[in-house]
Amino acid sequence: MMGTMRQDFGAAALALVPRGMDPLYTALSLFRRRKFEDCVTVCTLLLEKNPYDQAVWTLKMRALTEQLYVDEVDVDEEGIAEMLMDDNAIAEVARPGTSLKKPGTSSGGPSPGVRPTSQSGRPLSGFVRPGTQGGRPGTMEQAIRTPRTSHTARPVTSASGRFVRLGTASMLSSPDGPFINLARLNFHKYAARQSLAKPLFEYIFHHENDVRNALELAALATEEAQFKDWWWKVQLAKCYYRLGLFRDAERQLKSALVQQVMVDTYLYLCKVYIRMDQPLTAIEVFSQGLEHFPGEVSLLTGIARIYDGLNDSTNAVKFYKEVLHHDNTHVEAIACIATHHFYTDQPEIALRFFRRLLQMGVYNSELFCNIGLCCFYAQQYDMTLNCFERAIALASDDNTADIWYNIGHVALGIGDIALAYQCFKLALASNNDHAESYHNLGVLEWKKGRVEQARAFFQSAQMLAPIMFEPHYNFAALSEKMGDLQGSYIAARKSVESFPEHMDSNSLLKQLKDHFAML
Repeated sequence: MMGTMRQDFGAAALALVPRGMDPLYTALSLFRRRKFEDCVTVCTLLLEKNPYDQAVWTLKMRALTEQLYVDEVDVDEEGIAEMLMDDNAIAEVARPGTSLKKPGTSSGGPSPGVRPTSQSGRPLSGFVRPGTQGGRPGTMEQAIRTPRTSHTARPVTSASGRFVRLGTASMLSSPDGPFINLARLNFHKYAARQSLAKPLFEYIFHHENDVRNALELAALATEEAQFKDWWWKVQLAKCYYRLGLFRDAERQLKSALVQQVMVDTYLYLCKVYIRMDQPLTAIEVFSQGLEHFPGEVSLLTGIARIYDGLNDSTNAVKFYKEVLHHDNTHVEAIACIATHHFYTDQPEIALRFFRRLLQMGVYNSELFCNIGLCCFYAQQYDMTLNCFERAIALASDDNTADIWYNIGHVALGIGDIALAYQCFKLALASNNDHAESYHNLGVLEWKKGRVEQARAFFQSAQMLAPIMFEPHYNFAALSEKMGDLQGSYIAARKSVESFPEHMDSNSLLKQLKDHFAML
């Protein structure tokens, strides 16, 4: 049976090689055309004939690596394990505007009363990036209770778990087991040969996800290069970052920048600082990078993202406009500027930016939903329903609830309470953890005089989104009218914690304190 399988495999590989063409050249051509699976198939056939062919061995390594290669600069999501088992000390009470973990302490952007926040307290950005929906939960209980949906503060799993699952792909690369048995490799021998060491490191790091062995190889190769090769220092920093040794990663990246100034190195260094919750230091590093690479879009975008995370919309929009000056098709910059204009009562200008995205070929439900909202607030009612119909037609399970929720707001705006109630119910049917819909249903029930149902909806919204101030305030106001002063006081205090500048919450809290003082 095994013989038959090998014959079939050989026939499949030979079918990829045109008659009269060298198989190695064919494999290189397939690699260059990004047909990595076919390239691996041809390389495997060649290695069966000559297992010691280093050129084929290296090419197969690179093809396997490219199948799983992920740009480490952007793709980084903090999971529960990374958040709560992090030994790095971070200031609990950061100065205003110096911490990404407490974005509400900054100024320069619309308040949470105008611009909604994610369930981790960050202002919603116009573009979903890894980490924009993330946040550091205070306790394990809070992290576990955060709902498991794609748009909440909790990643579905930890980042380390994602890397482990990526590593299991190595088992599928060969039916007889892994391509390279790392336990039997002599890293000293390979570290001395730079042409083999670099593809081998990338294979171990990305395909096998064996950070310990990758770190060992990188350390030996750095030593062989007499600590003069900046590339190996960056790879060491990657390994240290993956292991949570951020200060060691910082030291290696700074050393690499002394030897060779590269955009990627600046981006990695800023990623380390952001992970250590030092956004202002990251902005300084980005600025140093811009001195060497004026107008580099990735560096300008990095600064804008940090200001966006600090809720400093003024500076964020300034840098996004600078990005558009150098790259006028930058989707993230256009979307974030449009979002800023929408939340600063300029829906007509926001509509121009969203239409620009539509002209560029972006065609999804989120964009049509945003255009529909802009048309509604710009009083272009004829276009509003058409846009929402298109958004519903394109919607996936992840965003259907948000679209129905927005249609519910449009219904409230035109005074159709029955349609609004139905839309919020449909939003909950799509996503049973949609806190905003629970809250709005509570408000509608309260207006209808169904006090107990309103309280239940407010409590559900409080439990699902403790960072939102509206459910806390409305629950406090309702409890105060019903005579539950203790419950009202607790809810009002939570509302003030979520949004310290909310006048109604502060007024209610002061009124309750005065009442308790009289007792």
